[in-house]
Amino acid sequence: MITFVSGFGLILSIPFIVLGYWPVVGFYGLDIGLLALAFRASITASRQAEELILSPIELLVRRRYRSNMVQEWRFNPIWTRLDAEQDKELGISSITLVSRGQHIVIGQFLGPQEKSKLLVKLSSGLGQAKRGLAFNHEAQQ
Repeated sequence: MITFVSGFGLILSIPFIVLGYWPVVGFYGLDIGLLALAFRASITASRQAEELILSPIELLVRRRYRSNMVQEWRFNPIWTRLDAEQDKELGISSITLVSRGQHIVIGQFLGPQEKSKLLVKLSSGLGQAKRGLAFNHEAQQ
């Protein structure tokens, strides 16, 4: 993409060089440099990930940072609750897992709608984990 934009900028800058407006070429180069920085920042940010694994006995939060460092937190679903901060205009601004003095903000990179979906699904999952496993035993005849 950057090669395409660079080539296109080079072609467009030729008339300006010929007419003597050479400073315009610098602005084309500045645009290409800023685009390259934006792509690099986007690729670096895409390496960050967060994984939530919920089972009846454990909620695991695994966070991988841009530097490939991995950090994990483990919670007992029975003692874990969710706190959500809500903005009147924007919706949910943050979701915090709270358990026995531990506070962890999750889904920081999500938008308000995605945070809302995460809150609903995680609340349902934690509620189900707190109720325990349901076994259906039917007598066969």
